[in-house]
Amino acid sequence: MTVMKIAIGNDHSAVDLREAITAHLKERGIEVEELGTFSRESSNYPEWGEKVARKVVSGEADLGIAICGTGIGISIACNKVKGIRAAVCSEPYSAKLSRQHNDSNVLCFGARVVGSELAKMIVDEWLDAEFLGGRHQMRIDMFDEIVARN
Repeated sequence: MTVMKIAIGNDHSAVDLREAITAHLKERGIEVEELGTFSRESSNYPEWGEKVARKVVSGEADLGIAICGTGIGISIACNKVKGIRAAVCSEPYSAKLSRQHNDSNVLCFGARVVGSELAKMIVDEWLDAEFLGGRHQMRIDMFDEIVARN
């Protein structure tokens, strides 16, 4: 059985939450590559979002998790990398549907928005969900067409 690998990255606002989520993932038997930052000194979330996204598109990681203050900025950075479908989720239901309907491959949330226990629930719903395919695949293909046109 192949062990899932997740790349996780964060800015300065999310060091503590990244540590909590990393521990949670390891408890689930998931291999984790922590990309940082490990410092609480101000850093730029686009840098960390891109690092996570590149690990996913290269196949070095199966999925990614990216955390900043709100999850919004780092998700925008992730989504600039071709092949990434990053979703900002502040509750478990959206996380589940982001996988089932949108085949999200990077989960983003905000350390200033969700606490560690809620973040763990969000991660669990996201990881336990599977892409449903079918009519949803047509929409994923449409995403790719938009990228190709632009």
